[in-house]
Amino acid sequence: MTSFIRALRHSSSRRIAAVGAVTAGALLLTACGGDDMSDMDHGSGSSSASEAAPAGNGAGAASFNDTDVAFAQMMIPHHEQALEMAQLADGRASDTEIKDIVGKIEKAQDPEITTMKGWLGSWKQPTAVDSMPGMNHGGDGMMSDTDMKDLKAMKGTEFDKMFAQMMIDHHNGAITMAKDERKKGKNSDAVKMAGDIVKGQSAEVKQLQSILDRL
Repeated sequence: MTSFIRALRHSSSRRIAAVGAVTAGALLLTACGGDDMSDMDHGSGSSSASEAAPAGNGAGAASFNDTDVAFAQMMIPHHEQALEMAQLADGRASDTEIKDIVGKIEKAQDPEITTMKGWLGSWKQPTAVDSMPGMNHGGDGMMSDTDMKDLKAMKGTEFDKMFAQMMIDHHNGAITMAKDERKKGKNSDAVKMAGDIVKGQSAEVKQLQSILDRL
């Protein structure tokens, strides 16, 4: 009888030990799982924050400076006037090359306006710059209201000549602004666009000048 009781106690002890081992293992797995989940949550949170934050080459708070802002704010109305001039060519221009350049202007500058407005929005900067110095129809190449009215009144070869001369001045103003952005800007996208403007509009200036020379 005593031997039976001892055997029973020994068996119970083994079961208790086994249960304890299983319980400890479960706790260990839970702890490990908790650490893994914690790490996973941390990683996910970092990823979300990275995705939510503006890209470094787009418009993050540390990825632009005052030159970038001024470039976008001033180039938007500059491009808009170039598009306005290009639209006047419809039904007025007669030269094939003028019409070709008009198409290039519309293709390049309309998307750039959208892009620059997007930058300013992400930078939380205003788009309108009516009160800013520099937009005085001076060295920036902007045309006055009288210039635009005179161009609108022209047709045929006279329109082609006036358009070519005005767009040369207009492009040269944009090139000057773009060169300044390339030197002093911080945002890589803005600096790249400035480079594209210098390259594209410099080529168009040469083409426009050749048109003037033969008209």
